Amino acid sequence: MTSNTGQENSAFVLLKTSSASGRDGFLLALQYLQVRTLLVAVSSLYEITGGSCEGGSGTLVLVCRLQSDLQKEDFEKFVNSIEKRMREESASRGNFGPVQVSILFHENPRKEDACSFKRCANLNEISPLWIPLEEIAGDVAPPGFSGKRVRDLAAGVAEGKIRKIRDDDPGFPIERDVQQGKPRVSLDLSRVGVTNLERIIRLVRNGHKSLFYAQMDLFAWLDRRRAGVHMSRFNDEIERLVEEITLEASSSIEAIAERLAKRIVESQRVTRSRVNVRAKFPLKKFTPLSRKRVEELYTFIGISACNADIVRTVTGVEVEGMTVCPCAQEMVKSHSMKLLAEEGYDAKEAARIVDLLPIASHNQRGRGTLLLGTDRSVSAEQLVHLLEASMSSETYELLKRPDEFYVVNKAHRNPMFAEDVVREILANLVDMYPDLPDDTFVLARQENLESIHQHNAFAERSGTLGDIRLELAGGKPPKRRPSLEEWLESGV
Repeated sequence: MTSNTGQENSAFVLLKTSSASGRDGFLLALQYLQVRTLLVAVSSLYEITGGSCEGGSGTLVLVCRLQSDLQKEDFEKFVNSIEKRMREESASRGNFGPVQVSILFHENPRKEDACSFKRCANLNEISPLWIPLEEIAGDVAPPGFSGKRVRDLAAGVAEGKIRKIRDDDPGFPIERDVQQGKPRVSLDLSRVGVTNLERIIRLVRNGHKSLFYAQMDLFAWLDRRRAGVHMSRFNDEIERLVEEITLEASSSIEAIAERLAKRIVESQRVTRSRVNVRAKFPLKKFTPLSRKRVEELYTFIGISACNADIVRTVTGVEVEGMTVCPCAQEMVKSHSMKLLAEEGYDAKEAARIVDLLPIASHNQRGRGTLLLGTDRSVSAEQLVHLLEASMSSETYELLKRPDEFYVVNKAHRNPMFAEDVVREILANLVDMYPDLPDDTFVLARQENLESIHQHNAFAERSGTLGDIRLELAGGKPPKRRPSLEEWLESGV
């Protein structure tokens, strides 16, 4: 399989049918067109409201920009074949009328073809089709119009010739907005929304633009007087924001979460919102002994809660590593001492032998998480190394045999419970980030995927960095430590 990377033809194509036929035919025609072309842009749906060469009142139109690696003649034959297919589909299905499919103009026509499109598509300077074209190609200068841009030509279209059909207009009257109605049971709901939305987002990391796969959860707080929220608006806000982000010089996961949280409050007309964003990102590392350069995947996390103009955001990372069980290792050590004693070694010799050798134990893949709530900028990549250094050993996707020995030996020399890892994370954070303020919110979490049990081991600590510093210095532990939810909500 190959991808269409070297596109040779780019053209603007018109789809047209009668209003009575509805929009189903348009959707099917676009599907067929994409079998051999790339759909780059598509306009909204419009209705011709005044008589013109494109059709009388009641004609539906939309325009799209297509790219193809087909040669020009083959490209035009393909587009014409779709119109023929749509006539056949209309006759056989009967649930929509024929759809006319025609090329308005090629984006980079040959000189000899520069004006031929005017005879084919009947475009002229006052054509209402300039309005949908402006949506997707305002700065394009179509051939044959003395260098005028589509935007200039659209400005000359008389009012009343064409009207845009709203995206949320189903084509029939909706009696009422059900989501804005009153529910049967009057109760506030703390979180209502959508989960596991998947998007590709573009961020700038270390001066380079990169694409990231992200999963998002978007929630709104729902008042007892409203039946529901508009689920489609969550998607709308993501699409608008992602489009903005692709044009910006830089951004971050937490910035996306914060801006989405604000947008949800506005678009859903609610008082509170919550957004969770998780994005996979690559980090280059070197294997420990062979020094092979490898690329590992880690998870960025951004969580934001908003109440009107007040926003609280945490950012952090999730990292996988390795832990070795100290309890099982201690039992193996005691058993080894017993076997050595039976072979005639005295206690001192047996202890020296056992200390020299790595002791067997069961191990787990551990998943560590560190979240920080602070206005200070903290590098997620650096937090990855802090988390990995806090486990029995880091892990790698690819290891040579010397590297494999190093990881296994290191882990078994450094056995840790999930509880140990959390304490190690916090101690390392305090030691390595003395510049973070005391009011920084911290959450450290470790979950070990047990190898000999059917359950997982879990440990977590949250609170302010000042309280953790005080406790590590021997001070009295605080009576109350805010959870992530409490810290987010305390600001909103």
